Amino acid sequence: MGRNLLPKYLTLGLAIALLAVTTALRAEPVSENKPFAEKFLLLQLSDDEPAKQDKVLSIAANLLEHYGPDLIDIEITTFGPGVRLMYTDNSRVKRIHSLMAQGVRFTVCMNTIDTIERNTGTRPAIHPESVPVDVGVANILEKVEEGYVLVRP
Repeated sequence: MGRNLLPKYLTLGLAIALLAVTTALRAEPVSENKPFAEKFLLLQLSDDEPAKQDKVLSIAANLLEHYGPDLIDIEITTFGPGVRLMYTDNSRVKRIHSLMAQGVRFTVCMNTIDTIERNTGTRPAIHPESVPVDVGVANILEKVEEGYVLVRP
């Protein structure tokens, strides 16, 4: 009778081990700045329209208020004309500072910045606390693969 139980225990042990490995491999983003975050949001801004800039900033502020700054990890990725949000002379700089103080990250596509410099002869000054990324769309793809939810208002 003892021999018949061995395969059952092995099967149970393998099932538990598989569950542990599957849980460990789950693509859940972990932020060093937001270790208790339960929600992971990536906001995309590729337009330079003031209304879209305001909408993105409002969404981030509303979600921080709803969940609390510790329970949501928010990144705003700007590329194309959307990088203008991060220009140092943008009128929304106070709102951007407030969101950054609550842990919101702003990434700027350096491919776009380089293109602007090539086309105009002038490199735009961007917010010093923004995070440069080589390619904004590639950053979006990587964050989505990590488990972030992408929203494009």
